[in-house]
Amino acid sequence: MSGVRRAAVAALTALCAAVPLGPPPAWAASAPAAPAAGPDPVDFAVVVDASASIDKDALAREAEAAALIGQGEISERSRASVIGFGSAEKEGQQPVREVCPPTVVDAAGRQRISDCARRLNDRADNGLGPGTDFPAALSQALARLREGAAEGTPKVVFLLTDGKLNVKDSPAYGADPEARQLEGEKQLREVLAQARREHVQIWPLGFGKGIDKQALQQMADAGYRNGCADLPGSRPRPEVVDGAADVDQALQGAFAAARCARVEQGTSGKPPGELTVTIPPIATDGSITVTKRDPKVRARYFDPKGREVPLQGESDGSRFEVSGQDGPVEALRVKDPLPGQWRVKLTAPEGHRDQPATVRAIWQGVLRSSVTLEPSAPRAGESVTVRMRLQTRRGVVITDPGLLAGVRAAAQLSGDGFEPVDVPLRDDGASHDEKAGDVLYGGTVTVPKTATGALRLAGAIAAPGVTGDRRPYNTRVSSGPALVTAGVTLDGHGVHPGGTVGGKLVARNNDTRPHTLRLGLADQSSAAALRVGPATVTVAPGAQQPVPFTVSFGGGTPAGDAGGRITVTDLTDGGREVGSGFLTVTVTPAPTWWDRWWWAVVVGAGLLLAAAAVVAVRVWYGGIQGSLQGIVVELRRDGKTLGELKVRGARTKVFCFVVDGAASARPGLRRRDARAAQAYRLVRKGDGLRLRSPKGGEQPVPRGAPLALDHDLELFVRGGRGQGRERTSPGRRPGRMPGPRSAPNPAANGTGRPAGQAGTGTGGGSAGYDSAF
Repeated sequence: MSGVRRAAVAALTALCAAVPLGPPPAWAASAPAAPAAGPDPVDFAVVVDASASIDKDALAREAEAAALIGQGEISERSRASVIGFGSAEKEGQQPVREVCPPTVVDAAGRQRISDCARRLNDRADNGLGPGTDFPAALSQALARLREGAAEGTPKVVFLLTDGKLNVKDSPAYGADPEARQLEGEKQLREVLAQARREHVQIWPLGFGKGIDKQALQQMADAGYRNGCADLPGSRPRPEVVDGAADVDQALQGAFAAARCARVEQGTSGKPPGELTVTIPPIATDGSITVTKRDPKVRARYFDPKGREVPLQGESDGSRFEVSGQDGPVEALRVKDPLPGQWRVKLTAPEGHRDQPATVRAIWQGVLRSSVTLEPSAPRAGESVTVRMRLQTRRGVVITDPGLLAGVRAAAQLSGDGFEPVDVPLRDDGASHDEKAGDVLYGGTVTVPKTATGALRLAGAIAAPGVTGDRRPYNTRVSSGPALVTAGVTLDGHGVHPGGTVGGKLVARNNDTRPHTLRLGLADQSSAAALRVGPATVTVAPGAQQPVPFTVSFGGGTPAGDAGGRITVTDLTDGGREVGSGFLTVTVTPAPTWWDRWWWAVVVGAGLLLAAAAVVAVRVWYGGIQGSLQGIVVELRRDGKTLGELKVRGARTKVFCFVVDGAASARPGLRRRDARAAQAYRLVRKGDGLRLRSPKGGEQPVPRGAPLALDHDLELFVRGGRGQGRERTSPGRRPGRMPGPRSAPNPAANGTGRPAGQAGTGTGGGSAGYDSAF
């Protein structure tokens, strides 16, 4: 299969969500429509040109596109048919071959359409002549769209062709070629006029070589033109598919526009890898389509919370159904998708990883319109304020105006004694709209003076990618001052699942008898678990009574802006609504243990770290404070330095040394370990030093004075790193007492060095030491 062919097939599969929505909803005052169970169904026919002017490659693209077109359709109540056409020029030929009769596009139907449409590939066996008989093909499509179609169901024909009418060799159109062609053109105009009368859109898609663009445009213009609420960009138009580079974009745009759907472009990449696409909060139905081209590529789908979703079944309020896994394009149909970024993880065996894959989301939003009327029971001739707010089936209130770009909102007041009155609504902060851009629409209308009884207010919207169900507000005309008036306000606007929000009902009873009022909730999502209490309030005659109330949110209430209204009805007056207010509460996830106590954990951790630091410093400082590092032990006789040793170890707590040749003329110092029998031991105790002699006695090392040893020897200790160490002036060696240095005696300390250099290789000096000793 060529690149262009694969791209066309992939695009048409992804674009199967293309179906029209028809004209804007009527404002008729009939019984309200039930809440939509999903996107509106449509009837559509795919009409495939199999004439000789379509080459083999283009025919293959058309046929496979028709086979896969149902994969991504977002409504499982839609019907689709596939029709091939050519001409009937001799005996045994037919102008039309219906390969797929009208089929409901549910899970089984999608597979059935995929299978039967592949038969269009076989030119030799399809019985179609080489010409291009548009009148016969479109007449067949109109007939099938007419069969069993529910009233009001939109209808559309996708015509895959090169646009070249050719019936010059078809005997049914006349005696000679020129007359046949003229008759064919005449009959084509007639069948297109019939399509317009029957509200059937014609969306031509140009395939093949030498496409007649003008003919395609004429067919698009001649059919029904007011589909998809007559919104900009939604009118039928031809799309020419003439290259792999633009086939996806061109065809997907056509299908989405025809169905009033929107397309979110995702990312592309080769397997193995991950693709992403974002679904907005306004989407209530859609398909995530993966154009993978190679059937061996496998896809797994992950929602915005990072959870892998099932390919069939339900999860977290959404319903899933996959199709086309063994084809070049597969689709995951999702009802009530979780908004946010979805991820698609691709895998493929070796040898099947060279084709790039692309993910897209085709979606539509089915919104509920919740309306209020102020005052609730107006008099005939009175001006009233209408307000409308939008929410999804999940009960999420739409608060981002960017999601409703191009929206048109309106309402209609109908009732006894007058013709319906249209009420334009706006969100620009002008007139009776309180705030611009808050997606809360407002407007005014005067109740006709002829109104006599029941009143009904219904809201509706029209926007690209959005449809709405009409949820009415019912009341009746008041013949005089209202017997009871009521208003509701909320004290808070934030809550966690399982929590409550308080409010106040202020009711005034102008009657001479007590009235019992009921507090309730309306326009709620089926997933919401809200209760209001108290359920009823009795207001005494002539009293104005403030009554506190609470709205309780169930533990399973989904996060987001809660939708619906708080209503007040007068049970004493037949259940008439006397007041209402929009529920404006944002539900946020319940705080976790960490959310509640993170500050305590941080403070505790800080205290522990501080305590650990103190302990570490004390240990470190204690080790340094108890160390003898830097202390110099100096041996003297008659004021002359005979030798010295310097303590070098950072963790030295005991310093052992011996005096060699104490009775000789040239004694010296030598380091020894603690096991030596004649070793002196110098240790730090408290703030001072103590010296233990080889004989076992221990005495403190005096401050600023020598320590007398045997044989007229003296021991001076100086230096060290103890706290409070004495400083000496520059140029004067600390602790050095006056006196000449003695001559070196190489043999005095047994190290081969002069005795005066036994420890440090430096001369002696006056005694001095750390003042902390």
